[in-house]
Amino acid sequence: MPDEAFSGKPMKTQTVLIVEDENDIRELLAFNLGREGFSVLEAGDGREALSLAADKKPDIILLDIMLPGLDGLGVSRELQRDPKTSAIPVIMLTARGEEVDRIVGLELGAADYVVKPFSVREVILRVRSVLRRNAVPPEAFPLRCGPIALDMAEHAVRVDGIPVELTITEFRLLEDLLRHKGKVRSREQLLNAVWGYSFEGYARTVDTHVRRLRAKIGDEAAEGIETVRGVGYRARNDGGCV
Repeated sequence: MPDEAFSGKPMKTQTVLIVEDENDIRELLAFNLGREGFSVLEAGDGREALSLAADKKPDIILLDIMLPGLDGLGVSRELQRDPKTSAIPVIMLTARGEEVDRIVGLELGAADYVVKPFSVREVILRVRSVLRRNAVPPEAFPLRCGPIALDMAEHAVRVDGIPVELTITEFRLLEDLLRHKGKVRSREQLLNAVWGYSFEGYARTVDTHVRRLRAKIGDEAAEGIETVRGVGYRARNDGGCV
């Protein structure tokens, strides 16, 4: 019987790609995720992971940082560069206790991270939490701000009608700002809404993602995302932001 803490099976079969070179850990995660109703894909190195991700389009990826050859950070960079995989949320698995590794992972677009040694229960709860945050709400409707149009149902962003490729984290950040347009969103609020946790000391991660978001949407559209000094950011609600 599944642990009560994992209450409720996924309503549809969701696929988890486990990228881990240690066979025992990979098999343990695969067994327990399968027991919880998930479909599981496995990769033992970075290149195999990239191939599976592009071909199978998993719903989420559990990615070990310490991989042979192409490490997890390199895999994450490649996933974000490829439009076919950039929207797949990633949870980093790391044995490192260094804060810099966690910050780099988050700045590369990781949705969450788990530090080894971890409990399987914690990993599954994190997987469910990230999938829940990335689910499209049934009342999803396009959000607009000046030339920006964000469509939740299509998971698409267009600027002046031209598609813009965003990572899953950049998309969620823009979505949160547009849903609260006219209101200041502190870095702490954005961390909690987009990453699901109040990552203490990781405020610069928000700044990094806002900078990348502005660069991708272009100068004119970026004017609609205002920096509120010492607090956070705001999608302007004057004129074009409606």
